[in-house]
Amino acid sequence: MIENRDVVVVGGGQAGLSVSWHLVQRGIDHVVLERDGIAHEWRDSRWDNFTLVTPNWQCNLPGYSYRGDDPDGFMTRDETYAFVRGYAGTFHPPVREGVAVTSVTQAAGGGFDVQTTAGPIRARQVVVATGGYHEPVVPRYAEKLPAHLTQLHSSRYRSASALPDGAVLVVGNGQSGAQIAEDLMLAGRQVHLVTGSAPRVARFYRGRDCVAWLHDMGTYDVPIAEHPGGTAKRENTNHYVTGRDGGRDIDLRSFALEGMRLYGRLLGVDDGVLRVAPTLGASLDAADAVAESIKDMIDDHIAREGIDAPPEERYVPVWRPAEEPTGLDLDTAGIGSVIWSIGFRTNYRWLHAGVFDGAGLPCHNRGVTSVPGLYFLGLPWLHTWGSGRFAGIARDAEHLADRIELEAGLRASIGAPA
Repeated sequence: MIENRDVVVVGGGQAGLSVSWHLVQRGIDHVVLERDGIAHEWRDSRWDNFTLVTPNWQCNLPGYSYRGDDPDGFMTRDETYAFVRGYAGTFHPPVREGVAVTSVTQAAGGGFDVQTTAGPIRARQVVVATGGYHEPVVPRYAEKLPAHLTQLHSSRYRSASALPDGAVLVVGNGQSGAQIAEDLMLAGRQVHLVTGSAPRVARFYRGRDCVAWLHDMGTYDVPIAEHPGGTAKRENTNHYVTGRDGGRDIDLRSFALEGMRLYGRLLGVDDGVLRVAPTLGASLDAADAVAESIKDMIDDHIAREGIDAPPEERYVPVWRPAEEPTGLDLDTAGIGSVIWSIGFRTNYRWLHAGVFDGAGLPCHNRGVTSVPGLYFLGLPWLHTWGSGRFAGIARDAEHLADRIELEAGLRASIGAPA
């Protein structure tokens, strides 16, 4: 027998829960389908010493805010997991855990046929709240690395003690890669870090967390359509910084002074030797330039608003590569493990609707697609830079709930079939 629902929400993380909260407030019939468990990614796909890089005061979901005694601190992995699970406990959303959605297709006459591991559902509307990080990316030339090496994606890394003895190669210096490299170095491991084009941001500047300055400036609330480059922003790598130990900069130049080996962009692998481009110096300079440009924005804001903020000396590079490395012999370097931290790809192969671009990414306007009743939530830059953060997800969820309510009213007024 086919179950009928007004709305099916796919995904039981913070995005799915947020839109569910709004639907509950509106009395709209719905069900949230979660393949694993509520918020499981926070527990299952983060390393032991993980912390958020956004301060706790920014952790707000619909009807729910951070309630601890350290608003300027940064929640750990387990605290974040408990935060999202605790949110679900405040309003008891209709979540079915352990139910995977295997396909969604447009139904004849309107609505959607949703196939799940627990049986079929006919839905009038569907919200895809599965995030944008589905399949770990590991390049095919990883197969050419020596068989004795342990290889894993950053989402599977837990701690230095869980790795075999030896030096560790980390490929990618985005948020996860840079923080994992630091985690390994602090544990006493020799780390080799292959860098890319990731930008960085200072943790604090002129007496405050940079996030607080950017929040006050409205930076996180600017719609993507108003940004230079427009939707291309969605492809940008996140700035690297850390919330560990109360928060601090991640300065790869300082890491180099402490013994970490840095390299430019990875080109390939031949006979156990990495080939890297001579881009290290340019990569470090570009990351610093982004961090300093953000400070420029903050300085302008302080001057424009007449804010009394202590002056601060600008960053001066503490290290520069004497030469550009072009290769790394893994055996000679004593590498025992390789951590791939080069991101994820999306997987919407189960969703059969004409709403994707040539790269398989959904086309939408703040989560609303061209297919009536089909929405996305929880994607990076869904609407603003803040859309990937708790508070931004909350605002986007309210917007979609309004659209869902409007669509439900329109269907009812014209007598559209379920």
